[in-house]
Amino acid sequence: MRVVILAGGLGTRLSEETEIKPKPMVEIGGRPILWHIMKHYAHYDFKEFFIALGYRGEVIKRYFLDYYSLNGSMMIDLARGRVEMYNKECEDWIIHLMETGRETQTGGRVKRLEPWLKEGTFMVTYGDGVSDIDLRELLRFHRSHNRIGTVTAVRPPARFGGIIFDGNLVAHFTEKPQVGEGWINGGFMVFEPGVFNYLEGDSSTLEIDALERLAADRQLGAYRHDSFWQCMDTLRDKRLLENLWQSGKPPWKLWK
Repeated sequence: MRVVILAGGLGTRLSEETEIKPKPMVEIGGRPILWHIMKHYAHYDFKEFFIALGYRGEVIKRYFLDYYSLNGSMMIDLARGRVEMYNKECEDWIIHLMETGRETQTGGRVKRLEPWLKEGTFMVTYGDGVSDIDLRELLRFHRSHNRIGTVTAVRPPARFGGIIFDGNLVAHFTEKPQVGEGWINGGFMVFEPGVFNYLEGDSSTLEIDALERLAADRQLGAYRHDSFWQCMDTLRDKRLLENLWQSGKPPWKLWK
C-alpha cells in the first residue's frame, strides 16, 4: 500500500510559520506535522510514502536526509575523516521525495505520480491534518463498496462557541456547536488507478476535477469518522495541536 502526502502548498494562512518552510514542516511537539501523519500511517503498517513536493521542497528533503544521517550517537575522528555511528535507530519507512512543481494543483501532483501508482490501490492525504482514524478500517470500507475512490468525512469543531437564548436573555453558552450536518472532506482518501482518468495535468485539482466528478458518476464513497480530526490552517490551530501534544495524551498519537 502506497501513501501519497500532498506537501507542496504555500500555507498562506499560516504565514508566520511558512515564510521559510512548507506547512507540513511546521512543528508540533518538536516534530513536523508531516512526521506525525507518517507515524499514524506506519502504525497501521503503511510504510511506503510518496511525498509530493512543491514550495520549499528542499526543506523536506534536507529533513529526511538529516533524520537518517544524524539519528543516534556518533563518533567523529577528525584527523582521519572517519565517522562511526552508535545505537542507530530509524524508522523502517521507504520515502519517495517527488518534485511535483511549485505551482501544480493538488490533482496535478497526484497525476504526476501516476507511473508509480497505476498498478493498484493507493492512499492520499494532505500534509496538514491529524486524526485518530483507523486506517485499516478505512481501507476495508473502501474495498467493500467497489468504487474508484473513498474520502473520509469528518465533522470539524466550530471555531466559536454558541449562545442559547431564553427569550431576550442568554440561557447558556455552548462550547463547540455543529452547524447543520457539518461534514467535510478530512483527507485520508483511498483511490483506485481509475482516478487518473479524471485528472489531466498540473492545473487539475483533486477536489473539483476528481472528487466532484467521481461523486457525479457515483464512484465516490464516504467513510464517516466522528472521532478526533484537526487540520492546521492557522496559528490558532497550531497552538491547539501543540497544547494537545503537551498534555501528554494527544488524540492522534496511536503509536507507542
